[in-house]
Amino acid sequence: MILYREFLEELKSYADEDYKAFHKKLLKNDNINVLGVRVPVLRKLAKKYRAEVETLLTFPDEFYEVTFVKLSAVALLPYEQFISYVDNCVSLMDNWATCDCFAPECIKNHKDEFLPYIYTYWNEDKEFYQRFALTTLLHYYVEEKYLETIIDAVQIADREKFYYVHMAAAWLIAEIAVKFYEDAVKFLKANLNGNFLDKKTHNKAIQKACESFRLSAEQKTYLKGLKL
Repeated sequence: MILYREFLEELKSYADEDYKAFHKKLLKNDNINVLGVRVPVLRKLAKKYRAEVETLLTFPDEFYEVTFVKLSAVALLPYEQFISYVDNCVSLMDNWATCDCFAPECIKNHKDEFLPYIYTYWNEDKEFYQRFALTTLLHYYVEEKYLETIIDAVQIADREKFYYVHMAAAWLIAEIAVKFYEDAVKFLKANLNGNFLDKKTHNKAIQKACESFRLSAEQKTYLKGLKL
C-alpha cells in the first residue's frame, strides 16, 4: 500500500519549477499549491495507482497534483465503482483544470443512468459542481437525444455569477453549433432578445464556434450576424 509521504516524494521528483510558474498563472487561484508536474506524468501515476483508489482518497489535498491524480484514478474505474466515488470527487474541485481533467469514459455507456447526477450538480450553488455538469454534457451528451437537456442546463446554470460556468456554457453551445448547426442557429435566433441567455454567454458561444475548423466560412459569417 502506497504511503502519502512516498507518493508526495514521487510527485516532487517530477516537479518542474518553470512549469510550476506557468501553470500557477493558468489556474488563477493563489490559494492552490502547485508542485509543477506535467499532465502526462500525472495521468501515468493515476494509472499506476488506480488499484489503490481508496488509499489515494485518504491523502490530504494540499497540492493540486495530489487531487488531480485522485480524480484521474477514479475516472479510470468501471462505472459500478466510479459511481460510488463521484460525489466525493466533485466536492474536491476548486479550479477549472481539476474539473476538466475529470472526464470518466465509463459514463459513455451509462449516459441515461448518470443524468440524475448531472441534474443534481447543475442545481448546486457551487461553481465547479455546475462546471462539471456542463463539461460532462460536452464530453458525452452532444447528440440529438440530449439537445433539450443541454439547452435546459445552460439556461439554469449560474452563468453570470460564476465565470467558469459561463465559459463552459459557451463552450457547450459552440459544440452544438459544430455538430447540430441548424439547432444551434434556431436557439441563438430565439435568444436575440436575451430571453434565454445573457449577452456575454451568447456572444462567447458564437466566438468559440467560429474558432472551430469544423464550420464553413459561410456558417461562421452567419453566426457572427447573430451576435447581440
